[in-house]
Amino acid sequence: MEQKELNRKVFYNSWSFVIILCIALGLAPITQEPHILGKIRWVAGGAVGMKLIDWGDLLMHGFPWVLLIRLSFLDIKKKFFPAKA
Repeated sequence: MEQKELNRKVFYNSWSFVIILCIALGLAPITQEPHILGKIRWVAGGAVGMKLIDWGDLLMHGFPWVLLIRLSFLDIKKKFFPAKA
C-alpha cells in the first residue's frame, strides 16, 4: 500500500495555520482561564449541567488542538517510518 505525501497547500496541513488557530481559538480568552481548560474540567467532573451549547463550545475550542495532534502524529510517522520506494 502506497503512503501519500502530505499536501501542505491544504490549510489544515499547514503548521503556521494550525499554530495560529491554537493560539487564537484554542486558548481564547487569553486574559482569563481558556475555555478549553474549563470545559475539560467540567467534563472530568461528570459534565453535570452541560447543555448542547457547552458541548459545541468544547468542540470549537478543542478542534485546533486535535488538528495540532494530528499534524504532529503525521510528521513523526513520516520521519520515523518513511515511505518505501
